Amino acid sequence: MRLVAVAVVTVVGAGACTFAPSQSSAAGGDPVPVSATAGTGASGPPEPTATPSTVAPKPDKTPQKPKVTSKPKPAGCPTGDRHRDVEVALADLGTFGPITVDGKQSPQDCQAIKRFQKRFGISPAEGRAGPTTASVAKRLVKTDPRKCKAGQGLTFCVDLTNQTVLAMRGGKVILGPTVTRTGMSGGFQTPAGNYKVNFRNVKEWSDPYEVWLPYWQHFVNGMGFHETTTYIHNGAIGSHGCVNLLPADARKLWSLGKVGTPVHVYGRRPGT
Repeated sequence: MRLVAVAVVTVVGAGACTFAPSQSSAAGGDPVPVSATAGTGASGPPEPTATPSTVAPKPDKTPQKPKVTSKPKPAGCPTGDRHRDVEVALADLGTFGPITVDGKQSPQDCQAIKRFQKRFGISPAEGRAGPTTASVAKRLVKTDPRKCKAGQGLTFCVDLTNQTVLAMRGGKVILGPTVTRTGMSGGFQTPAGNYKVNFRNVKEWSDPYEVWLPYWQHFVNGMGFHETTTYIHNGAIGSHGCVNLLPADARKLWSLGKVGTPVHVYGRRPGT
C-alpha cells in the first residue's frame, strides 16, 4: 500500500502531459477528434385535431394583447472596448486586410478583425475587439523571431513570455507566430531550454489525464506539442507542461517536424 501511494504521488507531481515516450508505442493512424457534438431531433407536440360540436362557441371576451414587434438589429459589427488597441496591432501585423487606426468601427475594420479572430480561434468571431482579441494581437506583435536564435535548419520556437510558437528555417519564419498555452503554475511550468523532438505519434494517449493528444511531438519530461483539448484562450487554466496548439497549427507543425527537430523554449509564462 505504501509503494502504491508513492507511485501515485510521483506521477501527479511530475507535471507531465503524458508519460515519457515508450519505444514500443505505435505511431500513425488517423487522429481521434478532440471533441464531438451530437444532436438529437425531437418532434414537437402533435397539432390539435378539431372535434365536431353541435353547440355554437361563445364569443371570446378576453381582450387581445397587442403584438410586440422586435426592433431590427443594427447592421455591422459591434464595437469592443479595445477597438483602437486591436486596430494598432492589426495594422502592425498587416496580414488581415486594410484597417484604419482611428478607434472607430468600420466595415473594413469589421472584416479584418473577423478574419483575425477566425484564424486564431477566438470565439465569437463577430468583429468585436474585446480583451481576448487585443491580448492575442499584442502578443503576436511582441513576438521577436530573433530571440529564438534558430540556426539554418528547422527549429521549433516556444516564446513562453508571449505564449506564442514559431517554426523557423534558414533564419526565416515558415509558421507563425501563432498562439499557444503552456504549463500553468503549481509545478506544471514548461521549462525553458534547448531540446529535440525525440518521439512523435499522430494520436498519443495521456495516461495521467486520460485524454487523446492529437499530433503529439514529445521533447522533454513527458511534455510536447499537441492539439489543444480545451479552449486555448481560457487563460485561467493551462497545460500540465505541454505546448497546446490550435488544430490547424498542430497539423502544420506535425507536417514540418521529425525526430531530431530542435526545440528552443525561452522566456517565462506570466504568472508562473
